[in-house]
Amino acid sequence: MMRGSKIHFVPGWDCHGLPIEIKVLSELGGKAQNLSAMEIREKARSFAKAAIEKQKSAFIRWGIMADWNNCYYTFDGRYEARQLRIFYEMYDKGLIYRSYKPVFWSPSSRTALAEAELEYNPEHVSCSVYVKFPLLKPSPKLASLIDGSSPVSFLVWTTQPWTIPANQAVCYMPESKYAVVKCSKSGDLYVLAADKVTSVASTLETTFEVISTFSGVDLENGTCAHPFISERVSPLLPASHVTMTKGTGLVHTAPAHGMEDYSVASQHNLSMDCLVNEDGVFTDAAGPELQNKAVLEEGTDAVIKMLQAAKNLLKEEKLVHSYPYDWRTKKPVVIRASKQWFVNIMDIKTTAKELLKKVKFIPGSALNAMVEMMDRRPYWCISRQRVWGVPIPVFHHKTKDEFLINSQTIEHIIKLVEEHGSDIWWTLPPEQLLPKEVLSQVGGPDALEYVPGQDILDIWFDSGTSWSYVLPGTDQRADLYLEGKDQLGGWFQSSLLTSVAARNKSPFKTVVVHGFTLGEKGEKMSKSLGNVIDPDVVINGGQDQSKEPPYGADVLRWWVAESNVFTEVIISPFVLNAARDDINKLRNTLRFLLGNVAGFNPETDSVPVNNMYFIDQYMLHLLQDLANKITDSYKQYDFGKVVRLLRAFYTRELSNFYFSIIKDRLYCENADDPKRRSCQTALAEILDVMVRSFAPILPHLAEEVFQYVPYIKEPKSVFRTGWIRTSSIWKKPGLEEAIESACAMRDSFLGSIPGRNAAEYEVIIVIEPGLLFEIIEMLQAEETSSTSQLNELMMASQTTLLSQEPRAVTADVTELKGTFLINLEGGDIREESSYKVIVMPTTKEKCPRCWKYAAESSDTLCPRCAEVVRGK
Repeated sequence: MMRGSKIHFVPGWDCHGLPIEIKVLSELGGKAQNLSAMEIREKARSFAKAAIEKQKSAFIRWGIMADWNNCYYTFDGRYEARQLRIFYEMYDKGLIYRSYKPVFWSPSSRTALAEAELEYNPEHVSCSVYVKFPLLKPSPKLASLIDGSSPVSFLVWTTQPWTIPANQAVCYMPESKYAVVKCSKSGDLYVLAADKVTSVASTLETTFEVISTFSGVDLENGTCAHPFISERVSPLLPASHVTMTKGTGLVHTAPAHGMEDYSVASQHNLSMDCLVNEDGVFTDAAGPELQNKAVLEEGTDAVIKMLQAAKNLLKEEKLVHSYPYDWRTKKPVVIRASKQWFVNIMDIKTTAKELLKKVKFIPGSALNAMVEMMDRRPYWCISRQRVWGVPIPVFHHKTKDEFLINSQTIEHIIKLVEEHGSDIWWTLPPEQLLPKEVLSQVGGPDALEYVPGQDILDIWFDSGTSWSYVLPGTDQRADLYLEGKDQLGGWFQSSLLTSVAARNKSPFKTVVVHGFTLGEKGEKMSKSLGNVIDPDVVINGGQDQSKEPPYGADVLRWWVAESNVFTEVIISPFVLNAARDDINKLRNTLRFLLGNVAGFNPETDSVPVNNMYFIDQYMLHLLQDLANKITDSYKQYDFGKVVRLLRAFYTRELSNFYFSIIKDRLYCENADDPKRRSCQTALAEILDVMVRSFAPILPHLAEEVFQYVPYIKEPKSVFRTGWIRTSSIWKKPGLEEAIESACAMRDSFLGSIPGRNAAEYEVIIVIEPGLLFEIIEMLQAEETSSTSQLNELMMASQTTLLSQEPRAVTADVTELKGTFLINLEGGDIREESSYKVIVMPTTKEKCPRCWKYAAESSDTLCPRCAEVVRGK
């Protein structure tokens, strides 16, 4: 904004979804069971509204600039209507369909979940088993390799024994080698992958003698028996998802409980019946031994008992591994087949990946992470079995497996939702949800054959369609989307997929992806774990302010800017104290600048650059370089670099160097002396560049400074007065050699009198005739001076510049030698010169006005001060 752009930033809230619904229900406890859908929705809405108000006031307090009276909310009827239109456009193009498929299912939330709503628990304990599937009908090749005297079984390993009742096949890898082995313990023959013989034998605490090996393709057309369902035959089938990393190289396949299993079943027409209900419990169809048992608990134990009874369990062991959990309830999920609505992302993935190549990702690595996540996703399940969300606008037939949705029904619903919000789906009688012309075709109001569907849309479909509601103009593309890296599988992805599906376009030109804040010990923070450091406590302080002091919003903002926001960052009192110290130093610098431009009017008192003191010109030269680097860092979103550049400048160049040199000229010269005005000209420019540089990071401090600039009569907001302005005539690379060579001599001098007052000493600088002498002579024309630019830099009582050794020096002197390499015109002029700095105590007295040792006696003024006072 400061650089002259008009910014269209509309803050928004995703208001629907499971987290809010679960929170509301948990607060109600036992009463939650008897609530109607509308009662739950009303409570969820008021919870969301309260949270929005609280968050909005926090954002305003943090100094986030936006039109806070015009935000977007996904529960707004107009937003929902726009979302339903996109749903129908995608349905109409064949990109949204209803199907019976395995999906991630959360028994604790009783709904399907998408990949983005899972988190993986690395400490999950599963019960893994090695199971025998007895051979029924060998393939011709296998028949020739076994003599028929010993029983033959296929060895299978799984970490989910509860899925074995749903087994329909055993898969092999056609290109791999398999072996028939004899077990030394049981004398039985087993078939498994040749590569896995040694490792499986050692796990089963036995040895295998390899009888023969053959290729996977030779298993074709063979079958085996289910390990405990006597009448079921499991065919041996080729599959590309079989790997040799774990297990036996033969994979138990339950189409209702695995994505890859499902695709094998589709190719070979296997049964996909699911024996597990919405609560994660075996249904009656699973049989008397299993029914009503929770699959991840006693259901697993019951299956293992059945395998033992059938003598087909070879080993059972506990396995700690990474397993998907419901992101909100923190309980494990299962994969189960159910009728759900899906987006066919296979058809849009190619275009989406092509379009991503034109999007700028910061950091660049986020692009590959997003593409990988998209590749891992075979389809996107967009239906949820909850009530707090936007309804999927379809009607189901009461008796047949048919549903109703067309352009007439959708237009009717969109109109209603736009006007009254999506509550109408639950409050209006079904016949009013259908337009008259459709109603008459489906049995009329009295004998309606259809009922409204009970599923709602995934909240990632809600937020993913925000581009269509928020972005203005016909192009509807954002210059920038900003979110955390967890959204590479969430909002960034759902926004891209819906936008590509609806109009073959990406919704963003640039994507900035930030990391997360970790606790002091590096632990992850999350709302559900309750270990979040509340930014409002950082700003306003906690209950006990000695332990949790109020830092204010700018400290919080400085800490964020300083952190490498693209990785994980740690927040602790230590880093907040460091940020506060930085800002205190900055405030002191600003106070010095403000105090010393009092009585200065840039319009009438400024000194032209070429007439300024060389040290002042040098500061403008540094300032121009700083301004360019800061502007570039902001363009790259590298706020940490902005902080580092600023901090180095105000501590090193200003406080430690420039301010210590100029105090005499500011305080002791005549108020309107050109020397003093030269310094004030530089200070006014430094103040202006500094404030604009940090304004995006510390807006409150920048506005405060702008109210106190003495020559701004009617202060405007710093944000309405443009970006940093520098002049190309400030750039004077030649000056660097003059100031830096003089500083090398100054450092020699100050280093020789540690902890002492430089004004108590005289300095003689001896430089052989040549380029260095000529450069230093620019700073001091006369041989000896207590008021020259060179002496100001040395901070001595007086400085003498000679081109040869002085004839006589007193005994108590310190001689320091050094060399300086002059490098001008980009290296065309290079000359190394040596110099000598001679330091001796001054013979003069301390001036009572300027405290320089330049007076003839302690009760008279030095010549300079005498002249200033006489003038007054």
